[in-house]
Amino acid sequence: MEEIYLFDWGNTLMVDFKGKDGKMCDWDQVQAVDGALETLKYLSQQHSIYVATNAADSSENDIKKAFARVGLDSYINGYFCKTNVGFDKSSCTFYRKIIDKLNVDPQSITMVGDTLEKDIKPALEAGIKAIWYNPQAQHTQSTYDIRQIRHLSEIYLK
Repeated sequence: MEEIYLFDWGNTLMVDFKGKDGKMCDWDQVQAVDGALETLKYLSQQHSIYVATNAADSSENDIKKAFARVGLDSYINGYFCKTNVGFDKSSCTFYRKIIDKLNVDPQSITMVGDTLEKDIKPALEAGIKAIWYNPQAQHTQSTYDIRQIRHLSEIYLK
């Protein structure tokens, strides 16, 4: 069974600069998160990689443009966002729709994201595995047993 990775966009793969509004593809400055390029390059050799984002301002094409600006686009198989899934990412229905679109077992998917409430908990509720990208080592009282990483390379440097 092939493992599929879903990655959050803002502050997981690309820096979401505070105070910037509008579509990230139009920002004067865009930047990949430290380790994103190496991680996607490594994982894409054996796994499919998708972006799962709650970005409200951007269409799938806008998201592709932003990833192209930082050279991450060639490692990504597709993009899931509110406009093409039809649901908010904080709902497990968002992830169930992705499972349906990919036509795979939920346990073949791992969601990687920096926000427990929007990325991790709904993915787990949909039956998807999850990795909490937690570079600041935030503490939480969670009933879930969640793998945490502080750098993206820890995904493949287990």
